[in-house]
Amino acid sequence: MSKLTRHRLWSLEEYAEQRPAFRHQVMEHKRFRQLMLGEHLRLTFEDEMTIRYQVQEMLRIERIFEGPAIQEELDAYNPLIPDGTNLKATMMLEYPNATERRERLAQLTGIEHKIWLQVGDDWCCYGIADEDLDRSDEHKTSSVHFLRFELTPEAILDLKQGAALVIGVDHPQMDTGPIPVPDAVRDALAEDLSITYAS
Repeated sequence: MSKLTRHRLWSLEEYAEQRPAFRHQVMEHKRFRQLMLGEHLRLTFEDEMTIRYQVQEMLRIERIFEGPAIQEELDAYNPLIPDGTNLKATMMLEYPNATERRERLAQLTGIEHKIWLQVGDDWCCYGIADEDLDRSDEHKTSSVHFLRFELTPEAILDLKQGAALVIGVDHPQMDTGPIPVPDAVRDALAEDLSITYAS
């Protein structure tokens, strides 16, 4: 999956015109790229469209229009686009109540390293969390993390051929799963992977 470049973005004026239709398109697209693990943990699997939306929204909010500043945003967001051998996800711990959120984030330290993905009956891996910077310490975790699930060629081939995909959490304070990924979501995620990496 190719990375974003400046020529693939709309200007602020163009985005103002395109935004309503594009936002609707992205929301529909995300329906097949999200999974709840229990009541409070959401995974959104990113791709070129979801990241392009995030970049365009950031440029709009910050009123960024100069080339170097646009490139800074691209450099920050491009690593979240899958590379063909992996799935990349934004992980969110969702607790609307501020007091409960503070308590749970303290209890869930390290949970970002405990999200696993299984293809078929045999192959499994844990997500690699926050490669850009640490978002947790020994006292609490963050409510947002970024995960990379690196797949073997065999797992990629199996997934593209329709093997079951399940995801779970094995943190002692949130032991959730295995959760079967719906076929429509599995098929969308399989599109992020390149069969050329499989033998």
